[in-house]
Amino acid sequence: MLVFIIRRCVQSVAVLLLMSLLVFVSVYAIGNPIDILISADADQIERARVIAAFGLDQPLWVQYFYFIKNALAGDMGRSFVYATPALGLILERLPATLELAISAILIAIVIGLPLGLWAGLRPKSIASKTIMTVSIFGFSLPTFWVGLMLIMVFAVELGWLPTSGRGQTGMLFGIPMGFLTWDGLKHLLMPALNLSLFNIALIIRLTRAGTQEALLQDYIKFARAKGLRNSRIVGVHVLKNIMIPIVTVVALQFGSIIAFSIVTESIFAWPGVGKLLIDSIRVLDRPVIVAFLSLIVVIFILINLCVDVLYSVLDPRVRLSEAKG
Repeated sequence: MLVFIIRRCVQSVAVLLLMSLLVFVSVYAIGNPIDILISADADQIERARVIAAFGLDQPLWVQYFYFIKNALAGDMGRSFVYATPALGLILERLPATLELAISAILIAIVIGLPLGLWAGLRPKSIASKTIMTVSIFGFSLPTFWVGLMLIMVFAVELGWLPTSGRGQTGMLFGIPMGFLTWDGLKHLLMPALNLSLFNIALIIRLTRAGTQEALLQDYIKFARAKGLRNSRIVGVHVLKNIMIPIVTVVALQFGSIIAFSIVTESIFAWPGVGKLLIDSIRVLDRPVIVAFLSLIVVIFILINLCVDVLYSVLDPRVRLSEAKG
């Protein structure tokens, strides 16, 4: 297991270096932030001073070298707009986005897994067909439209939930968290539900397909022949064998929610990294954009590493094949 993890870590470092180069070059090759940050009335001397202060007078490869050097020390550069460390700006808003992403994934698992099992165990029942029909809407309906409809129904018409914002927060290990207060939970419910709908539909379909496939396997027939209870067959044999694809999808979707929750955060005025990214793109605040994208790459790498470790726990054959390779 240790060799397995070390090998994955080495591969992750190589991927991180390659992705940092792609991110840096792609972001720094677009536009000129000086045209936005400096007044059009500024003279050439003032422009040259600001360009030198931001380090934009250096060749691109020199800027990348200093970026990597500083990044290894935990410095992702300073924001052009806020004049503060870019990584600090992101980490300040990251807890709100993580809270939203975790809540959305938990809702998707709690709702999608049981419904998918029910649909897989009773594929010809009316309930199963209803579940699969409703799940189509989770794939089809646009996130922004669903968000607006949730606000219209539950906030404007019924008045049950607040329209926007994060609400009151409580401190957990020095980090502000909204789910610790009733007001924070009310603010969290609609955006989390909005983000979870696609994942609910995805987990339902994966679970249903995996369950139907597992029920046809010989080990399930043998378990039934031994007289095991149906609850034990489903809970131990079926569920364990369908967890690998579900773990993969849930993990990758968690990373996707963090990276692409911009629309939901904008609709519900959620103070996460999504709004910060939109504002930074608008003014070409390159250090913040690069720091955000680099952090997303790190998150996906860590998620994939955790998935690989979970694979080896759920299915020892994965670990054995890696050892032989």
